[in-house]
Amino acid sequence: QMHLVESGGGSVQAGASLRLSCAASGRAFSSYSMGWFRQAPGMEREFVASVSGSGAIVQYADSVKGRFAISRDNAKGTVYLEMNSLKTDDTGVYFCAATLEILSRIRQHYNYWGQGTQVTVSS
Repeated sequence: QMHLVESGGGSVQAGASLRLSCAASGRAFSSYSMGWFRQAPGMEREFVASVSGSGAIVQYADSVKGRFAISRDNAKGTVYLEMNSLKTDDTGVYFCAATLEILSRIRQHYNYWGQGTQVTVSS
């Protein structure tokens, strides 16, 4: 069992930066690949980024590549999402999730989810 809690969301202007954190409780954190997803109002939840258990391998959605960076600290049981050059299209609720699959972009592969943190980007 794993419990995930996101933090760090907020309201910012376009071009600003935010850093999201996701604290995990439970055993074997490093065994799980971790992902960030987001959901805008009226839209499907979409993949943003994922990181392998060791942190060595990452992948990103094309829409955030070059602007966002995912990382993890296994000693602290925490995964981060550094978001730079934010755009209004980045607005949504951001969720972190855990999977035993390796670097999946597929929402259904993730077994554990946090409650989400709101990110609002205004122009």
